[in-house]
Amino acid sequence: MAALSMMACDTFKSLHGEYESQATIPADIYGADVVLGDDSASVALLSWREFFIDPLLQQLIDTALMRNTDVNSARIAIEQSEASLEAAKQAFFPSVYFSPSASISSFGGSKPSKTYNLPLQVNWDIDAFGSIKDQKRKSEAVLMQAQVREQAVRANIVSAVAQQYSTLLLLDQQLEILSATDSLWNVSLVTQKILWENGKSYSTAVNQMESSYLSVKTSIVDTRRSIRQVENSLCRLLAIPPQHIKRSRLGRYSLPRRFDTGVPALLLQYRPDVRLADLAMAEAFYNTQAARAAFYPSLSLQGVVGWTNSAGGAVVNPGKILLNAVASLAQPIYAQGKLKANLKINKLAQEDLMNRYVQTVIDAGSQVNEALADCQAAVEKHTYYHRQVEVLRDAYSGTHELMDNGKASYLEVLTAQESLLSAQLNEATNMYNGAQAIIALYIALGGGTR
Repeated sequence: MAALSMMACDTFKSLHGEYESQATIPADIYGADVVLGDDSASVALLSWREFFIDPLLQQLIDTALMRNTDVNSARIAIEQSEASLEAAKQAFFPSVYFSPSASISSFGGSKPSKTYNLPLQVNWDIDAFGSIKDQKRKSEAVLMQAQVREQAVRANIVSAVAQQYSTLLLLDQQLEILSATDSLWNVSLVTQKILWENGKSYSTAVNQMESSYLSVKTSIVDTRRSIRQVENSLCRLLAIPPQHIKRSRLGRYSLPRRFDTGVPALLLQYRPDVRLADLAMAEAFYNTQAARAAFYPSLSLQGVVGWTNSAGGAVVNPGKILLNAVASLAQPIYAQGKLKANLKINKLAQEDLMNRYVQTVIDAGSQVNEALADCQAAVEKHTYYHRQVEVLRDAYSGTHELMDNGKASYLEVLTAQESLLSAQLNEATNMYNGAQAIIALYIALGGGTR
């Protein structure tokens, strides 16, 4: 008895243990060149409403989170997991069935006999080796996975809406630049025609100038078409019919209220994919526990209480109370190797999920490193692009004046025009790249789930 008690105690510890996270995040996961900061100073701890301060963007995100079909599907998955968890909790209690029956029988033309049973049947599986408890804990892990998936979907929707919105701001800026260029180049074309009419220029100069002017016209048409396309894509995210999207200007709300370059060392724990990988290991752990518990006996209690007029071979009227209780124990002896195979499969699944977790963390660190590099590059290039636009605008004005006085050729004016247009578009694109990099960093650090 003492030996059996000790063995039972060890068995209880091995079968009833709770999952302890095996996950670890290396301190250098972001790369050696990334400065680590304090967890409390991270942008990922900001809600999306605090991070994206553009009121028009906030309205769009609100609408998307309310109407987007993927978000609603994720909410339904949570409710389904909650129902499964409630069923797993109820498994600790006995099941009760009311199964009345009646019959009429006659043999050799004898008077028919009528019998009836009005029993309540009770079945109760005793969780002696933790299989029911493991199922409940597994259901809890599945529910938490559904909740984290819903957060991941929300973060993806927030990111997608913000990215599409910033794309619209870039296209608006490009359209504004092209429209202003259209007016300027029209003036150059008119000037070149006047010079040609007065014999101070050649027809080839007019043709070259007009060709460049028409290319700007076609770029304006393409940009307007791109704006319509992005608006339609954004409307699909919002689950609304195609329509114009109200928006601000590029650069006005590009940065959040607070942005720190230091990244907390343990911040990846907020990322939905990292949390999902850890919860998947928890689910696999309880699957292994259940597979191990299958080697041990299952104990069940069954009882019947009710009213019947059938007692043995005789028919008794009126009826009598019927009581019946059975306890059964089932110990697997030989199951054709299925139990061992199932245990091995679940152990290997745990090992595989651990490897996936490691890869998920590595990928997350790489994403943070890339987003930080993009942010820093956009900030550094902003000053250079801004200065380049100022210099080329002065160069264009000076060259145009020289052409008016016959001291510069049309090729010099064309070169100055195209260089200025290119620099302006590059400056706008860099601002857009910076906004996209900040959005990517916010999501990479686990933001957008609140």
